[in-house]
Amino acid sequence: MSRQVQEAYIVAATRTPIGKAPKGSFKNLRPDDLLVAAIRSALAQVPTLDPKAVEDAIIGCAMPEAEQGLNVARVAVLLAGLPNTVGGMTINRFCSSGLNAVAIAADRIRVGEADVMIAGGAESMSMVPMSGNKPSLNAHIFERDENVGIAYGMGITAEKVAAQWKVTRQMQDEFAYQSHMKAIAAQKAGEFKDEITPIEVVDKLPNLATHELDIRTRKVALDEGPRADTNLEALAKLRPVFAAKGSVTAGNSSQTSDGAGALILVSEKALRQFNLTPLARFVSFAIRGVPPEIMGIGPKEAIPVALKLAGLKAEDMGWIELNEAFAAQALAVINDLGLDRSKVNPMGGAIALGHPLGATGAIRSATLVNALRRRNLKYGMVTMCVGTGMGAAGIFERM
Repeated sequence: MSRQVQEAYIVAATRTPIGKAPKGSFKNLRPDDLLVAAIRSALAQVPTLDPKAVEDAIIGCAMPEAEQGLNVARVAVLLAGLPNTVGGMTINRFCSSGLNAVAIAADRIRVGEADVMIAGGAESMSMVPMSGNKPSLNAHIFERDENVGIAYGMGITAEKVAAQWKVTRQMQDEFAYQSHMKAIAAQKAGEFKDEITPIEVVDKLPNLATHELDIRTRKVALDEGPRADTNLEALAKLRPVFAAKGSVTAGNSSQTSDGAGALILVSEKALRQFNLTPLARFVSFAIRGVPPEIMGIGPKEAIPVALKLAGLKAEDMGWIELNEAFAAQALAVINDLGLDRSKVNPMGGAIALGHPLGATGAIRSATLVNALRRRNLKYGMVTMCVGTGMGAAGIFERM
């Protein structure tokens, strides 16, 4: 039986603030609890939507184990108070997991298999380290030279991109500095307010005088990464951390972070049934592979495909969220594709704001959807490089 092709619309998009890992505000807050907060907030944005109409939740997580294991999507759905009838699936495509979750949810709607879906991502790099608690590489990786790049650390791949695309240390530091300055300016202007769900953090501190616990509650409403006190001189003093004579430093790399994001996607039928206002339409999505040793260049291959699928050109994009895994790879992609720098990360990127791996795609989607409406822009894109050599890109249209 053939299914009718239909559009997928975003009717809610929110995210938590991004906490610094491993010692930030969310260091003791479980990632499934962050995700629950994001899901509840997204549902609160559409009060006329019957929760029983939600059919499934697709959640991205790059290291789905420990506190974010056991199918964190289904756990979060139930803890958020949704009916038992709502499913949950955790997916992993490393840094693009959150964006891929949005694309899968949209596809379910577009092929007529669903009318209401939740998509999102969650990651705590405070609780689950990079590469997980027990990384184990397949020994066959080292049998062929073309596969050795799979084992490279992300920093080494950034060094290789910097060398091949001639991205100097000065260029990287200047890019990093601008990321912080744009993020600080956006925070001061309140531009993140609409997209962020504030999180209440409860601190329990021992009182040595009374031998009891002092319980304090505080609200986190801003990303913790942006630094107003950074400058080019300070960035220039940082030592390379991945290669002795390299150019990639902690200052021009993305920050390890904790956070979550959630979006609600619906069909046109659901729009009418629940009297919902569409914020954006999910237009297209593309994944392409590149050699693992230069994984950071991945968006260069994925972006043209996503644009072709959408019938659009790069200049049609009013806003581009290009995940800054490293300044080296972000600049290589921007320069190689000739992207308009003024449209790329206008409110800063992962170097300043942080990069909670599998959550980032959903977080940046929430940023984009809100930014397109605030700035009255038509089209926007979320794109990122992906570990083991991939690039992802998704295009959204403001409604």
